Amino acid sequence: MDKVKPGGITHVGIAVLDLEKAIADYSAIFDFGSVETMEVAYEGVKIALLKTGVSEIELLSPTNQDSSIGKFIREKGEGMHHLAIRVPDVSEAIESAKAIGMHVLDEKPRPGAKGAEAAFVHPKSFHGVLLEFYSR
Repeated sequence: MDKVKPGGITHVGIAVLDLEKAIADYSAIFDFGSVETMEVAYEGVKIALLKTGVSEIELLSPTNQDSSIGKFIREKGEGMHHLAIRVPDVSEAIESAKAIGMHVLDEKPRPGAKGAEAAFVHPKSFHGVLLEFYSR
């Protein structure tokens, strides 16, 4: 199987308890121009996208404590949650990762923010980092 050609880092996901406070803290240092916020109800998360050139900082705040971000914060505290790499085809990236023995958390792409497709690779397969394949 061929290697996946990365299209750059789309975003770094950071888990936070208080989305508004995190936006204010990041915006106190950096001039992001505008901040795009949205809720992804099926994931139980509110998101703020902070544009940094061609990439984004994605602040993730749980809307309920049983969401994956709520569990992450409860177990590990606030901090870096995942690294998202743009790929031309998320399904192909999943198959490539599986072919080399990585523990893929998604057998098929899941819906991502703003109509993107996404899939995750377990941190134990990627040196402690939750890796996200992302189509946007």
